[in-house]
Amino acid sequence: MLANGITLSLWLLLLLHISGTDSMKFSLFSESSRGAKEGEVRLAGSKTSSEGRVEIYHDGTWGTVCDDGWDLAEAQVVCRQLRFLGAKSAVNGGTYGEGSGPIWLDEVNCNGTESDLSTCVFKDWAVTDCTHKEDAGVVCKSSERFLLKDTDMNISDTGYMLDHSLALGDGCDFQIVVQSTTGNKQLDGTLETVQTTICAHKMILSRFPLFNTSEENTISVHVSLSCQPYFTSFIRYIYTRKADVTFSSAQCLHQMASKFGVKQLMEDTGRLFSKFLPQDVTFHTPVSLYEYSVETGDFLLKENCLQYMAWNYQNLTQSPAWSHLSVKLLGALLSRSDLVVSDEYFLLVSLEEWISQRGNLISLESQADLLKLIRFPMIPAEKLYELQFNSTLYNAHQDVYGSNILKAFQFNVLLFSTLKNNPVFKKDEDDYQARIYTATPWAATIDRSAVKQSSGSQSRRNYPAINYGYDYRYNYRYTTVSPYRHLRQKSFSTPVHNSLIFKTNVIQWEANIFMSQSDCSNRGVRCESFPTARLTAQNSLRQYQSSIRFSNQLLLRCQGKYICQVQDFKNDLSHISTNGSQGLPYPCPDGQYDYQFVVIPNYI
Repeated sequence: MLANGITLSLWLLLLLHISGTDSMKFSLFSESSRGAKEGEVRLAGSKTSSEGRVEIYHDGTWGTVCDDGWDLAEAQVVCRQLRFLGAKSAVNGGTYGEGSGPIWLDEVNCNGTESDLSTCVFKDWAVTDCTHKEDAGVVCKSSERFLLKDTDMNISDTGYMLDHSLALGDGCDFQIVVQSTTGNKQLDGTLETVQTTICAHKMILSRFPLFNTSEENTISVHVSLSCQPYFTSFIRYIYTRKADVTFSSAQCLHQMASKFGVKQLMEDTGRLFSKFLPQDVTFHTPVSLYEYSVETGDFLLKENCLQYMAWNYQNLTQSPAWSHLSVKLLGALLSRSDLVVSDEYFLLVSLEEWISQRGNLISLESQADLLKLIRFPMIPAEKLYELQFNSTLYNAHQDVYGSNILKAFQFNVLLFSTLKNNPVFKKDEDDYQARIYTATPWAATIDRSAVKQSSGSQSRRNYPAINYGYDYRYNYRYTTVSPYRHLRQKSFSTPVHNSLIFKTNVIQWEANIFMSQSDCSNRGVRCESFPTARLTAQNSLRQYQSSIRFSNQLLLRCQGKYICQVQDFKNDLSHISTNGSQGLPYPCPDGQYDYQFVVIPNYI
């Protein structure tokens, strides 16, 4: 009996009661994959996606909202429903033009924590004495945007389960008061707060000292208004080791886990960000997450965001987020050697355009600091001469351009043996190190359609790439070549080095994608897995080995849209990770890659 009593007592201590909450699962539905649904909201009448006239969908028709009683609490609900982090202001009086159709809502009264505007208190649908001159509007926090509209980003609502389960039940001895400010001022001048209370257990929370359960029976926790709906899921994770994580909740759960030292949840949600980054073609998500990582000091998340933007820099320059990058972020990208661009001249032109767009918002000193991060010696020699005539910033920064162009010309016309004896030359300077340049002649691509066709055809007809044999009937040695082998092979040539001195010293390269052991065996190599890429020089590199090192790279471009992996070659081979094995830094649906081979020579 005593043993049973102790067992029952321990069981009860593991039970959790959370007031007013029946479920921990929060779902996010993609607007881009369906029509409007009941209660959905949108913004209209503005050129920017983060502000406008509020419209709500009811009974198959879009209508507006009257501004009677409209303030920041209602605006918070609308902005969060639209996947922004919050609202800057509530706008009254038809600022964004007069809508059409019914005025669905009047005298709306929200407390600021509702998930949908239609769940707030209001008269009744279409019960109003307003006109469209009183259509309400909002301005959402676009500069802090993380929870973006799916229509802007085409991000799906895939859920990711983190599961390390324990039991749940009733009983508690510790109160957590979760507070958030709405931004509304009260009569005494203080900001209005909303709060919920969660009943938990000291024994469970004591594993995380930041909850301070040893000294108190009640603690107050301050979280942002947009994250308050997910605090329940966070506490449940501590008990159950299980959480349904969606795009909407990931950053909030990561922030809470970081604040209270729940390391595994922080690491797991941090890894999930890699799955979300490629889904946002606007690049608002990687930019926002980078700023968040700097604020929280999360080095791994910061590097994850920088790496994705560096690999996909050219896409970034064409995105809505490009003109809004901070000087600090752009400087961090320009400092990287894994930046993937067509050539260094493209990098300079994109930077000049970015500075010109920002105008007087960027000081001359900051402009100069960014320009110094351009690796002028890597700019093709024919482009260097044109800079003084074509550059939009040359006159404003003649000292920066002049000194760096001189350095670049020296690099292009002096032998390495002469250059390395010059005290001004520092071989370890980034200026003399090539990035990942994908323009001709430094790169060649084998596209996914060729690989798919050749591998599929071989499996159906059981062709090896090359088959050697001997026909004893006719005393004849023969070679059979698969008709599809050439699809997975590219030949191209590059200079030995970026310097103009080596322009006529040409290396022939052969790039291959091996899909089977017979492919590898017929080339005299051993492959550990498939597919395997090979990039090999067809002429000897021995005469250059003392001065030049090749750090060639393989790029996997997912469905021709974004780079999901960058890999080294070891002994001319690169074994390609897949979504189902070692995992890619950034996922690629169905493993549909273009394979891009990049030659990167550097002085030793």
